[in-house]
Amino acid sequence: MRPEAHIKDFKDLEVWKARELRKEMYEAAKTLPDFERFGLASQVRRATSSVTANIAEGFGRFGYQENAQHCRQARGSVYELRDHLTTCVDAGYLPMSEGRRLDQMAQRVAQLLNGYLRSTLARKAAAKAD
Repeated sequence: MRPEAHIKDFKDLEVWKARELRKEMYEAAKTLPDFERFGLASQVRRATSSVTANIAEGFGRFGYQENAQHCRQARGSVYELRDHLTTCVDAGYLPMSEGRRLDQMAQRVAQLLNGYLRSTLARKAAAKAD
């Protein structure tokens, strides 16, 4: 039995752990100053929501290439989020230790996305070979 055979929904994917990052980032966004509510806090929420939304949308797409493209978009959003974290630390909105912890979570999500992307492209190649 192939390892992905038990995956019936995007919530079954290992990369869905990005949900934990989203939860943590929403909490961090709540701690930003009021004057950042429509600026940086909004950007943080949008970037982190984009990660999980692209994972879900890609899973729901018919073709491997569409899924791969959504993985790439999710990965781009992770890197955008990492930049926002740097801004939060540089501006003194988050302690460096918290910024580092969240950045490590984001890096782990990027690693999981890379693995999911490789798996998706390998399945595409295998399907083409059949």
